[in-house]
Amino acid sequence: MEVILKQDVKNLGDKDDVVTVKPGYGRNYLLPKGYAILATVSARKVLAENLKQAQFKQEKIRKDADDIAARLESVKLTIGAKAGETGKIFGAINTIQVADALKKEGFDVDRRRITFDSEPKFVGEYTANINLHKEVKVKVPFEVVAE
Repeated sequence: MEVILKQDVKNLGDKDDVVTVKPGYGRNYLLPKGYAILATVSARKVLAENLKQAQFKQEKIRKDADDIAARLESVKLTIGAKAGETGKIFGAINTIQVADALKKEGFDVDRRRITFDSEPKFVGEYTANINLHKEVKVKVPFEVVAE
């Protein structure tokens, strides 16, 4: 079954992608939730026209994401957290704290676009993966220090 995604679906595709899924997944999950529509001939024509009109806008967004990525490569964040004597943090550093630290540096990044290679639960150095655009990803190092 082919469907056109109306929004980004994790591990499946991005908005406006035409993907092939199993019929049950499409019929019971994607279509009722409004995440996708059937890829009929008329829906494909509408999609093609929308993509053609949005191409210029996407190029500008991509260029802006490249500029932000170039500036982010020189940034190193320091995030304070309460920690025990062994260096274990009480709780964990989450994407909200990284987004707040980036905001203090002058970058407005949505927390949902931030992921970690390994969950920061100890004092030390880690890397945050920031997905600025589907083609522009940047790794930002950050250090967790005890307060």
